[in-house]
Amino acid sequence: MSYDSYLHRARPGAPGAPILFVFHGTGGDENQFFDFGGRLLPGATVISPRGDVSEHGAARFFRRTAEGVYDVNDLKRATEKMRDFVIANRDRSESSTVIGLGFSNGANILANVMIEHPGLFDAGVLMHPLIPFTPGDRVKGEPAPVPGHVLITAGERDPICPVPMTRALGDYFERQGDQVTLDWHPGGHEIRGNEIEAIKTFLAPYGGFQGAL
Repeated sequence: MSYDSYLHRARPGAPGAPILFVFHGTGGDENQFFDFGGRLLPGATVISPRGDVSEHGAARFFRRTAEGVYDVNDLKRATEKMRDFVIANRDRSESSTVIGLGFSNGANILANVMIEHPGLFDAGVLMHPLIPFTPGDRVKGEPAPVPGHVLITAGERDPICPVPMTRALGDYFERQGDQVTLDWHPGGHEIRGNEIEAIKTFLAPYGGFQGAL
């Protein structure tokens, strides 16, 4: 079944509450953001999958051939598999709203699902994403997807995710009609406190936690 196609952790939420998918970075696992996600949205269903690709023992969601060079065929495979996983868990939990949060490689698979399947995620938090290609604009059709909400957090000196590519990803989502917020810190590829505060603010309309994490 698609709802358990990834090894994952799950915490059921209140009936009709949002469902939050959290995606780890390279070398992380289903535990990396599971508790964090639960504190961010206390009433939500939380689903945390483990990437099904191993890179020298480090879990990832899709393969790459070098730093910043993606195996595009495997990215496509992973994107469709993740789409099915998200839909199956959304339907199983009868959730009202679908939210995603990912860091690094986890942000990349989340971003690509949002690119290829607009409207599946109502909101997405992309921490230090890297999409090293120019996505095609969405095909205009009926019904048009409801505009999504996107938060991108990044470091101004991130050696893995260059600032121009981060800005280009934000511009892409804005061009598609999504509401985009960018939040920067002066460091590199690490998560800093201002990012956590930006995430809390971003998730507040969805029942986000208002205290200290």
